[in-house]
Amino acid sequence: MCGRFNLIDSPQVQLLCEMLGVPVPAQQLRADIAPGATIAIVHQDRASEGGARHVSEALWWLLIDPQTLKPNYKYASFNSRADKLGQPRAAAYQPFRESRCLIPASAFVEGLGDKKTYHKIELADSAIAFGGVYRRYLNRLTGESVLGASIITLPPLLPQWQAIHPKSMPLMIDHTDAALVQKWLDPDFDRVEEFAELLQPRVRVPMKITPIDRPSTWQPIAESFLIVA
Repeated sequence: MCGRFNLIDSPQVQLLCEMLGVPVPAQQLRADIAPGATIAIVHQDRASEGGARHVSEALWWLLIDPQTLKPNYKYASFNSRADKLGQPRAAAYQPFRESRCLIPASAFVEGLGDKKTYHKIELADSAIAFGGVYRRYLNRLTGESVLGASIITLPPLLPQWQAIHPKSMPLMIDHTDAALVQKWLDPDFDRVEEFAELLQPRVRVPMKITPIDRPSTWQPIAESFLIVA
């Protein structure tokens, strides 16, 4: 993933939040969000704590310095590769089993890698629910805490994706599948092998692709087109 997305108040975002049973995260609505910034995540309590869902503020960076509670920029951890989720030493290994989340978005940007070819990606008919993981960090001296979150990325095996971003594509969860959403958000659900098919790259719904000038401005420079399943 190129490292940019946005979250804009819209009927699609409102419907996404309604289906997830959480309020629209008004404080995190922004036209351009870069790694290290604060984002909204949807997560769920354990059954023993009532099982309620929440929208919380998190830093878009999984590895946080526990002293400063700021992103540890030594490691680029705003994305977590799906092929490393089964490696015990990987940063996302434990969160994938205990603290998964959804990250609402309206659109995101991918770059080809040549520093001049960029595309804005939207789902044709809905907002996006990125599949992510998060961790809580506590400064034991001050008592302050923050959440650090990361978006899971999938291998770029789709032919349609090679001209957009040949390194990876983000995991997008079907938020209309209530059973899948419940499993994904449930911190007590640890049978992660059931997510194996989900972690395979596939175009599950039509995506609207728009060539843009650069990630920070999002200005269209050509006509949009669709990628379909």
